[in-house]
Amino acid sequence: MKAEEVSRHIREWLTDYLQSTRLSGFVVGISGGIDSALVSVLCAQTGAQTILLTMPIRQTKAEYDRAVQHMDQLKERYPNVVSLEVNLTDTFETFERTMPFDLNVNHLAMANSRSRLRMTTLYAVAQANGCLVVGTGNKVEDFGVGFYTKYGDGGVDISPIADLNKTQVFELARHSGVITAILEAKPTDGLFEDGRSDEDQIGATYPELEWAMDFSGEESGLREREKEVLAIYRRLNRINQHKMQPIPVCFIPKAYL
Repeated sequence: MKAEEVSRHIREWLTDYLQSTRLSGFVVGISGGIDSALVSVLCAQTGAQTILLTMPIRQTKAEYDRAVQHMDQLKERYPNVVSLEVNLTDTFETFERTMPFDLNVNHLAMANSRSRLRMTTLYAVAQANGCLVVGTGNKVEDFGVGFYTKYGDGGVDISPIADLNKTQVFELARHSGVITAILEAKPTDGLFEDGRSDEDQIGATYPELEWAMDFSGEESGLREREKEVLAIYRRLNRINQHKMQPIPVCFIPKAYL
């Protein structure tokens, strides 16, 4: 990958899109992970107002510390960057107490609710400042396995790195000067208090998923692990199509109208 050319292309795309909206800048949710780190650097490099927003909800110390370290470094590098912290733990716990189901059984429902609460916060801050909410999803997550929350981190205005796979994101992040702590951290969605990684949840690494996403050959010669990864990828791609496809609309026959 030609990192400088890709970086410049994304910056120009961000600038052109922002100018077309006549808004003033970007809001990026910062998780302490590689995707949000790269996106926030690219937004900052446009010279437009860039608001970094961390929204801890019973966050692990490691994730929180990485997010703060990244934001502090970015503010030192770019004068157009500001950071905000909105601690959503109390809000989330109030939400938990109103739910009419057993929280101990429905872990995923509450994990996804964290993401949707953060999306609501991002849009409130963006609207108050005349900004766009910038997505941080990559190609494998958004169009391969659907590893994101519908109307959570999937609810954004623009998506600048969704045509890059995860290994390309890491490559571009290194080129862009993202801090070592984030470059070396295992990718995680930050929705669980035990700090489980994406690989823990999916059952495959991102390089394995990228291979499966591109695979189109003869399966009979595959090794057992390759068959296992291909099955993981295909299952997730199938069950998460509802995230990747437009909302189904029931069209009424004209004869009935």
